Amino acid sequence: MPDPLTFVDTNVLLYAHDRDAGDRHDQAVRIVDQLWEHGTGALSTQVLQEFYVNATRKLARTIGRAEARDIVADYATWRVHQVSVRDVVDASSLEEQHTLSFWDALIVVAARRTGASILLSEDLQTGRGFGALTVANPFGGPP
Repeated sequence: MPDPLTFVDTNVLLYAHDRDAGDRHDQAVRIVDQLWEHGTGALSTQVLQEFYVNATRKLARTIGRAEARDIVADYATWRVHQVSVRDVVDASSLEEQHTLSFWDALIVVAARRTGASILLSEDLQTGRGFGALTVANPFGGPP
């Protein structure tokens, strides 16, 4: 049975490229490497945008813009959902129905649109389900 398609939230990508993130860096690198190896990684244009901005401006040791662009281009080989107006509307409904932040709701909508069965994020409750999509915190946060 093939590995499930796994949608990666921005924080996982940031930890994978933030050498100052300690254990989270090590764990995120293992996750990302495995997704590369199995070809089962998914993300959205929102995740790539957030990664670029945070990596070049907010990390303790920022990544240079050219390097960050190259990283974004590399991740473009994964399954990438391009956020649309329909997604924004659907996320606003999901936000209201499930008491999520709008940005988290948009991540959930994008993850579902890719067909992922797992959403890796430390921002949402582990085990929480959205149809066939289940949230998992890869860093061992509270369930």
